[in-house]
Amino acid sequence: MELHRLEGRSAQGMAQFGCIWPKGELHREDALKAVGEDGRKIPLQSRITAYYKDGSIKWTAHTAKAKGLGEHFCVERLKKGEKEAAAQHSLRLTEQKNGILVETDRVSFFAGASGEKLISDYRVDGKCRIMALTSVLRLERRTWEGENVSSAVTGFTGRIQKVTAEEAGPLRAVLKFEGIHKNDAEEMIPFILRLFVGADDCRLDMQYTFAYDGCEETDFLKGIGLKAVFPGEGKIYNRHLRFLGDAGSFSESTANLLTWRPKIPEELYEKQCRGEAVFPEGEALERVNTVIKAMPFWDTYDIVQDAPTHFSIKKKQAGEGLCWIDCIHGLRARGGLAFGSEAGGVMLGVRSFWQTYPSGYTVKGLSGHEIEAVTWFYSPSSDAFDFGHYANRGYNQSYYEGYDFKGASACGIAVTSECSLELTKEMCACEETLGAFTESVSNPAVYVGTPEYYHSCRAFGYWSLPEGNTQTERWLEGQLERALDFYRQEVDQRNWYGLFNYGDFMHTYDRFRHQWRYDMGGYAWDNTELVPTLWLWLMFMRTGRADAFEMAERLSRHASEVDVYHFGPYKGMGSRHNVRHWGCPCKEARIAMAAHHRYFYYLTGDRRMEDIFEELKDNEFTFLRKDPLGEFYDKENMVFPTHARSGPDWSSLCANWMTQWERTLDERYLKKIQTGSQDIADTPLRLVSGPDFEFDPASAHLRYIGERATGGTHLQICMGAPSVWMEMADMMEDERWKDMIAEYGEFYYLPREEQLKRSEGSIGERQFTLPFMAAAMGAYGAVRRKNPWLADTAWRILLHAMVTDLDTEGFVIHEENNVGNRPVLKEIPWISTNFTAQWCLNVIMVLDFIRERLPRTMEEVKALVAGEPPENWHKA
Repeated sequence: MELHRLEGRSAQGMAQFGCIWPKGELHREDALKAVGEDGRKIPLQSRITAYYKDGSIKWTAHTAKAKGLGEHFCVERLKKGEKEAAAQHSLRLTEQKNGILVETDRVSFFAGASGEKLISDYRVDGKCRIMALTSVLRLERRTWEGENVSSAVTGFTGRIQKVTAEEAGPLRAVLKFEGIHKNDAEEMIPFILRLFVGADDCRLDMQYTFAYDGCEETDFLKGIGLKAVFPGEGKIYNRHLRFLGDAGSFSESTANLLTWRPKIPEELYEKQCRGEAVFPEGEALERVNTVIKAMPFWDTYDIVQDAPTHFSIKKKQAGEGLCWIDCIHGLRARGGLAFGSEAGGVMLGVRSFWQTYPSGYTVKGLSGHEIEAVTWFYSPSSDAFDFGHYANRGYNQSYYEGYDFKGASACGIAVTSECSLELTKEMCACEETLGAFTESVSNPAVYVGTPEYYHSCRAFGYWSLPEGNTQTERWLEGQLERALDFYRQEVDQRNWYGLFNYGDFMHTYDRFRHQWRYDMGGYAWDNTELVPTLWLWLMFMRTGRADAFEMAERLSRHASEVDVYHFGPYKGMGSRHNVRHWGCPCKEARIAMAAHHRYFYYLTGDRRMEDIFEELKDNEFTFLRKDPLGEFYDKENMVFPTHARSGPDWSSLCANWMTQWERTLDERYLKKIQTGSQDIADTPLRLVSGPDFEFDPASAHLRYIGERATGGTHLQICMGAPSVWMEMADMMEDERWKDMIAEYGEFYYLPREEQLKRSEGSIGERQFTLPFMAAAMGAYGAVRRKNPWLADTAWRILLHAMVTDLDTEGFVIHEENNVGNRPVLKEIPWISTNFTAQWCLNVIMVLDFIRERLPRTMEEVKALVAGEPPENWHKA
């Protein structure tokens, strides 16, 4: 497989990437190599992430040094007798009684299996450079007495419950710490830290996840992060700090050698201001020793990005009762931090620093022998985060919420952040070095294949490549690009940022307020409604656009953490769209399903997604506690204990099961799919039947209960089911299931009279609503059933959703002056993420099936949607 570095991504640090292989080409016993453009072999660390039904390898994940990979390289199977490229450095993990000893050629440290210290005694060339690393938490507790509110901040320290070596390869080790925060009286807020250790550097990359298990009424998040302790050595004036703000850097010494009397030579101060260590001699040394006894030492610095457009730095001297003084204020900090002493320097970086505000750092003890640095994923210098709901009820009828009762709960949601730490020989990294490090944290190396190769392997099922051979194709491609560009710029225009928000979009626009309906129930945050994840990932797959990858990655990270429950009564479920991500009473499998995140996992090998898939693989048992249709059916009259609609409930379970099956080849999960598909096949109308079913999680059986579609038939197919079912059919090599998909696609588009005739009236009043959302199903049916009428109908309906006689502008942006707090606001007044995601997704899929039936010109399109297509319009 040929791969290339994604545009705009750093060439520093370790790269982690995925490869897909044609069926039958690669097997477990095969070894792989990376080959550079010049033919040289590059050291590579590999693992299997998915299999085909026949046991051959489908996806692999790899680690290599980005610098060694270059811009382009190839991953190939080793020939018989050929040796892999040897790693230049050694990496050893030794299991010990209370943890794991990690050793490389230059570095050694201990990873704890209990206690507070995640790592301790981190040594470089025998010298201790990191004394300890711990997880820290602060909660703000509030009490109310009438109009009086009192609050107190409670501190917790992480306690390790388990450490596991997930990888111990020649290039990198991955350590997974699991723990919970404790103090003398309580324990709460579990966490997971993945520590990535390279064999040939002094850098630690970290992936940190915390989950909320507090009481929403009283437990407000005040701060959470990782605290590292470093030795401080040498002269006080050789303690330095540098921070990358909007431009350039903020750079200071703990003791600034600019004095009134006696005067110190200016060249010493100039050198100090560059971040360099100074070693005065003779008279200059005498003067320095004199003034150092009577000058302030700036011991502690606090940096916070407290809004998407504001950061600040403040500092203070050591000691109680001393005030902070402001240093600088800025807009959007790049977020790289360097500091150190004569013992050496440290660089810290948080990925998406300003985008995931309120992030920050606190560096304390610069004037002493131990320097503490806390990397805050939620900075205590910001207001505490309130997990409570915005109302004491729901607004089902007026604002599109699930039910009229309150159903919000944040207990069980999570957040994952990424950060890095690198040690330097110099006291404080220069601006250029810190900038390159920060870029490698913010935009880590990602390597991908070409759209054409992914398409040839049928990666993730059915989607099209851009061609643009006709006027209509070019118009469609233009619409797809406009939609992506609009949402990309809308994230910034609307400041959709913050630790709990970044990655998500809003649901529906309010053209009168020139604002998204952020305060209107289910019209606010989208929470994967109508699968924008699939739209964005397929836009990347077909174009290779770096911005599409970034948008999809951010949405997958957010949606897999904040929008779903990782423990508790709703484990494996997600919350439907709402003002608060966890606000809606509807807790459903479709929001959490693996289909949203398989792209990210297989393309990058991201380890956190493996946790998510493990949480989802058996989440059907959560249906016993939260029946998807519990508000609509009388439990006393049921045979099975709960319900599952064939879509989106059962289809979402299929996504979880097929992901677990292909990852592990565990036949139990294939059996679950086959059980339900057989039950559907046994109904009077097969996949058209239902879609409401009774469901038994223990046996995975569905029970037919007649023709009823709670919420509308379109819900069966608008939440990602077509993509899941089509890929699932190919994975199982199930021709009957393929026929059922095709049959469904045809039935959706039949005239009402014909639907009633074929169903012998059994469908009753059930309507096949919002037919443009079924276009991919119709196109699949048109190909499999060789039905040109169905192909033309699928195109007519899909195009008619965007085109009328007088309007073909589609996703055209309009500009308004002095509205929306913008001198020039760019908006699409009619936009909704529901429509955008579904229309774009269906266009991408339908082009792959029936491109040849697409009208060639926009005049032909208008004629088609008007119901009067010209003769032979579909022929080339």
